[in-house]
Amino acid sequence: MIIVLKPTANREEIDHIVNMIEKVGLKTNVSTGEMQTIIGVIGDKTKLANYPIASLASVEKVLQVSKPYKLASRDFHPSDTIIEVNGVKIGGGNLGIMAGPCSIENEKQMSEIAEKVKSSGANFLRGGAYKPRTSPYSFQGLEEDGLKILKKVGKKFDMSTVSEVMDTSVVLLISKYVDILQIGTRNAQNFALLKAVGKTDKPVLLKRGMSMTIEEWLMSAEYIMSEGNQNVILCERGIRTFETAYRNTLDLMAIPVLKEKTHLPVIVDPSHAAGLWQYVTPMALASIAAKTDGLMIEVHNNPEIAVSDGAQSLKPDKFAILMDEIKKIAPVVGIGHNIV
Repeated sequence: MIIVLKPTANREEIDHIVNMIEKVGLKTNVSTGEMQTIIGVIGDKTKLANYPIASLASVEKVLQVSKPYKLASRDFHPSDTIIEVNGVKIGGGNLGIMAGPCSIENEKQMSEIAEKVKSSGANFLRGGAYKPRTSPYSFQGLEEDGLKILKKVGKKFDMSTVSEVMDTSVVLLISKYVDILQIGTRNAQNFALLKAVGKTDKPVLLKRGMSMTIEEWLMSAEYIMSEGNQNVILCERGIRTFETAYRNTLDLMAIPVLKEKTHLPVIVDPSHAAGLWQYVTPMALASIAAKTDGLMIEVHNNPEIAVSDGAQSLKPDKFAILMDEIKKIAPVVGIGHNIV
């Protein structure tokens, strides 16, 4: 249920309605725009049967929401959500450029990459410390030692950090070291993990499951948001189709569709979709043209010997060229105000 208030509604009237709803055990989400305030109601609406909310003087209308996702819906929150991390904004025309290696290998490697990507315009440093690999014999990550390196290097170059959480047991540990918690494609419907990160105060980057529909993806975001964490960033990273010429099919149509359905920022990871470095730049630029809210790019200073995903990693000089192209295209489509 959505309660649309009149433009004249004051704080006392808003609080009165919220208290009335929460008194019967329902949850509320208040979205205040320039012209109107909307109160989203979560739960069994029959509990409000004896409360004539629609007849209140401050209420313009009451609408029923048929979508299974509520908090993530643009009906509940008409304006774009802008997520700010240490002064850097994602969403609402602001681009979050996340760059770094697939896996944290050592401090020297991370420092060299961070220095290069920061100078090119990246505003977030990414790196995996816990690595979900298809083979149990592949490199699994440096774990907490890797997180310590990521935090140290991020602080050194004044970059906020992003790293993946694989299990509920390490949510609090990883939260100590990084600024954004990443949920990978394999865990996109790990509901226990989604609820666990939803209880933190860290923004969550939610990658699309490799076979997920848009609605299933938004329902996963809803799991996080229903626990109280409203700072969710959606990340398209390619879906599994019949095509074998490249790793995954990058679904750029998801960007405008999501922009219509949800207020949450939408970013793109062309590296995992492509699987090969030479396809990353054109797909990144296509994402910018489609008005993405950000990019996650794998960058490695020596991809030939990278312990994971070297084939899809850009070298720093290639990343610099990509950023120069982004700075040309982004203003044309009205995004990238924060990229210099």
